This record gives sequence, C-alpha cells and structure tokens, in this order.
Amino acid sequence: MRAIWITRHGGPQVLEVREAPDPRPGAGEVRIRVAAAGLNFADILARLGFYPAAPKPPCVVGYEVSGTIDQTGAGVEDFAPGDRVAAMTEFGGQADMVCVSARSTIKLPDEISFETAAALPLNYLTALHMARRVAGVRPGETVLVHAAAGGVGQALLQVCLIIGGVRVIGTASASKHDTLRRNGCAEAIDYRAKDYVEEVRRLTGGEGVDVVFDCLGGADWRRGYLLLRSGGRLVAYGFANIQSGGARRLLPALLQLARMPRFSPLRLMTDNKSVCGVTLSRMWGERLLPDLAEAVRLCREGELTPQIDSTFSFAHAADAHRRLETRQNAGKVILTP
Repeated sequence: MRAIWITRHGGPQVLEVREAPDPRPGAGEVRIRVAAAGLNFADILARLGFYPAAPKPPCVVGYEVSGTIDQTGAGVEDFAPGDRVAAMTEFGGQADMVCVSARSTIKLPDEISFETAAALPLNYLTALHMARRVAGVRPGETVLVHAAAGGVGQALLQVCLIIGGVRVIGTASASKHDTLRRNGCAEAIDYRAKDYVEEVRRLTGGEGVDVVFDCLGGADWRRGYLLLRSGGRLVAYGFANIQSGGARRLLPALLQLARMPRFSPLRLMTDNKSVCGVTLSRMWGERLLPDLAEAVRLCREGELTPQIDSTFSFAHAADAHRRLETRQNAGKVILTP
C-alpha cells in the first residue's frame, strides 16, 4: 500500500509517500480501498508535533476515509467486498488501503460521492455533537462561530440552519463572506480588518452571544468567555493559534499556552456560564456511528452539503497542508491516492 508519512516534526516538506505491505483485516474489521481521505487541522498539528494524541513520527495520520471494501475479517456479517463505505479511523487514514473496525464503518448511498463522504466523519460529526449535545443550541439563540469558512465551521452553519431560528455570527477573511452567507450566516466579520469582540458587541447591542464555538485557543478562549451572556456556553474544540507560519516554532506556541485562561468552578457558578471541551477522536467508534448515519442521511436529503475546497493527490500532500494551515481554504481539503 501507499501512504503519506510524517517522517519527522516540521514543515510540509517532511511529508513523504512511502510503500508498505498491504494490511490484513483482523476479526471484526474490514479493509477499504481508499478513494478519498480527509485532511484536518489536527493533522497539521500532528506534523508540527503539537498534537499530544498523535503517534510519534515516522507515522501516518488521518481520521476519515471513504472507498470500497475489498476484504472482510472474521465475524463481519454486515459488509461485503464491493460495498461503498465511509469510515472513522484512529490515525492511519491517509493511505490507499486501511483496515478499520466494522463498528466504525457505514455504507454509502450511490448519490454521495467519495469526496463528499470523506468530508463527513470528522467535520459533520463534530458539528452535530457540539451543537446538539454539548452546547444544546436552541431556536432564538445567537452563536459565534470562529473559522466559519473551514470544514467544521461550515458544518456548524448548516447544523444551525437545521435547528432553525438560530442567529449565527461568523468570523472569516473577507473573501470568504459570500460562502458564509450562502450557508446561513447572518453576519460575517473580517477578523483581519476588525476586532471581532467589538463587532460582536455592536451586532448584539452589547448583550453578547449564547454560544461561542472556538477552534482558535489561547487568548481567544478568554475573549470568547467574556462575550457570553448569562447562561452562555464556550465550546473549545481546537487550538489553531498554537500553529504559526507552517513551521515548528516553540516560542509562539508557549506564548499561546501562557495566554490560556483558567476557569474555576466558583467563577463559572457566579457568572452562570459553561466551558466545554470536545476532541471527537477520543470518542471514535460505535458510540458515534448513529450520528454518522444521521450525517449521511442528512447529506443524502440535501440538508447537509459539504463544500469541497480542493482535492490533492497523495504526491501533492505538502501543498494540501500548506493550503489548510495558511487558511486559504473555504471548505474541506481532500486527499486522493
């Protein structure tokens, strides 16, 4: 098989496509001939050495794939060779062949392309889980979505549309504002030209918001918390600020860590606010399969429409990393063997 290897921590140049023996499915597993694999910001942080859960290099990362089953392991009854599927992978997904638990795999209808399917497992599961289960977003509420043009950001906009009656304020560079509005964003803020805190206060008449979905981290967690009105919820699901300039720079990373706020239970009680953390990769497997099934159903019915920003072959994985980490993308970046 061929896979994208992180040979050592560093910039995109450390990525290499390498050959390895084909994996064989164990009991309860299926082997998938990968047609498309998702690229996520967690993969960028893993390459830089800023993602503690990632394996040490040399390693292959990647959380989500789509393709066709070509072998099944002992005890697998619900899948057969030839089935079109999407699957959640606990690393190792950025390869042309992967073995995964059948309990992390779901069949795909013919109407959903492999590229679209590869955008569903991480981005849309994260959005559904955060909006519905963690934050409990309700009609009539106002939410702030950071990086709203990214994969999870656009998924959050679409999930809020499904909930209905939710006012969404999104941050993104000005060139991406039309994309935000097409996905139901009421107000778009160019974070490069304006202070988003001042803009949010202006747009809400000083009241703030009910929910902040923050993938930035560091000092932005503190700013987001201060934007919450009574009963508000801050949902932290990433730390994009720890990355700077496409290289492994420790001093800026340490400064971002130093700027993280500290939340005491007493303060949360006094403020009537909540702070929640989400790392979906630590929940992978059968537990999330019903949510993945719902994401596939909503996608088939046209209520969730993943936007594919760009597709790169494995040979151009470094270019894919550069596009994502410099925030040029509007939607999902996909890798194909």
